[in-house]
Amino acid sequence: MIVFLLSSFSSFSQSNWQQFKKLSSPKKTWVLFHPFKAKRAFEISKEANRVADSIKKSPLLDGDAAGGQVDAFRHAYWMARLRKEIGKNAARSLGKAHEKENYQTYKERKLEDGVVPDKISSDMDLFNNEVGLSISSTKKGLVYKIINLIHKGKLKVIKKDANGNFLTCDGFIIPPDSLKGKWVNNKCLVHSNYKQ
Repeated sequence: MIVFLLSSFSSFSQSNWQQFKKLSSPKKTWVLFHPFKAKRAFEISKEANRVADSIKKSPLLDGDAAGGQVDAFRHAYWMARLRKEIGKNAARSLGKAHEKENYQTYKERKLEDGVVPDKISSDMDLFNNEVGLSISSTKKGLVYKIINLIHKGKLKVIKKDANGNFLTCDGFIIPPDSLKGKWVNNKCLVHSNYKQ
């Protein structure tokens, strides 16, 4: 097995090795178990970020890439594309590796999408990943299919007010200081068609 993996990675370019070394341990493990799917998964991950960035600039969704509709879109799109290209099980395990990476990011107090990750964000991502894994669509129709699902409330977002403050499920503003350093907090998941 090790010889097989080494021979698989011997064809890596120097830049591929540099990218691999930058990965978190959960993602490195995923790559080791999926060496032939890793390059395609990396390309699709970049594609999902590009498409989500375009959607963020449009009036189609709320423009919120950190817990809002654009964040939900990115995860659903990513998983739907991965399912089509590398298979459902490999896609799901990569999504789980990404969330394990987010927990490591939280422990190191690093930022993901401009905020320190937390459990509710991870729960949201995992839910939206599963929605994406359930979508069978051509690449051409995928963007609008996911946007329609978001407008129907089929995905999850984190409850916020019009000013971007996180809210409890009862609608109270959560003071930002009370969120610092907490994996588990009072943020609330709501349907993706939630209106402030």
